[in-house]
Amino acid sequence: MKIFIDSADIEEIRYAYSGGVIDGVTTNPSLIKKAVERLKTNNDKINMSAYIKQLLIVAKGTPVSLEVTASDFKGMVEQGKKIYKAFNPATRNVVIKIPVNPSLKKGDGKEYDGIKAIKNLTASNIPVNATLIFTPEQALMAAKAGARFVSPFAGRIDDDIRSKRKSKFSKTDYFPMEGITDKKGVTNDNGIVSGIDLVAEIVEIFREQNIKSEVLAASIRNPRQAREAAIVGAHIATLPFDVIKELLDHRKTMEGMIKFTKDIVPEYAKLLE
Repeated sequence: MKIFIDSADIEEIRYAYSGGVIDGVTTNPSLIKKAVERLKTNNDKINMSAYIKQLLIVAKGTPVSLEVTASDFKGMVEQGKKIYKAFNPATRNVVIKIPVNPSLKKGDGKEYDGIKAIKNLTASNIPVNATLIFTPEQALMAAKAGARFVSPFAGRIDDDIRSKRKSKFSKTDYFPMEGITDKKGVTNDNGIVSGIDLVAEIVEIFREQNIKSEVLAASIRNPRQAREAAIVGAHIATLPFDVIKELLDHRKTMEGMIKFTKDIVPEYAKLLE
């Protein structure tokens, strides 16, 4: 499974890439704005366009998802092409994020605009990451329209299912991939019992239907959820840097290091000087 970092902090991204295990970047306008504003507070005069170009250079050779802000077919296509034209030529690693369904309210007539935009951009040889996917059906539609990546939001599905039980929880809490059962049965969202279950169903559909789009597990909140995304066959998981670092954490590893450093033989250590 490939690992993308979900961040717009250039120094954080550069540090993550230094380990040789990061395969791409996902961003959104809010993350980019926060990163640029943080630099401006330190009297850095960089503008957003220059910042994005720097970010793309740091991640050169791996895909970077940049998101549109429009919520209609024409606007998403225009913005997608504008972003791609402005930023892709230098590093050739831009992917355009398009919401699978940009409707702001049910029945507003825009439910098909995301699929149309994905198809239009793909036909123009612009790779697309279909985002805000919460059902296997949405993923299937996005893939059929030509999306290179489909991004099911695992953590947000977990939040939604937990909220139905009216229980208190932190977003970083582990949620079992088999779901939670009570007297009424397994709490679910139209048959989906967890975010990892959503990812697994999409992976299975794509495998059965020989669909080439990659399943990018998004909104991953903790290491165990990342592990389970790999178990069910996600091609990619995009993780905040804190979660990436936690993938390497275990108390027994630290205990072993403490013991190891205490037991170092002076004569052996001297050989390494």
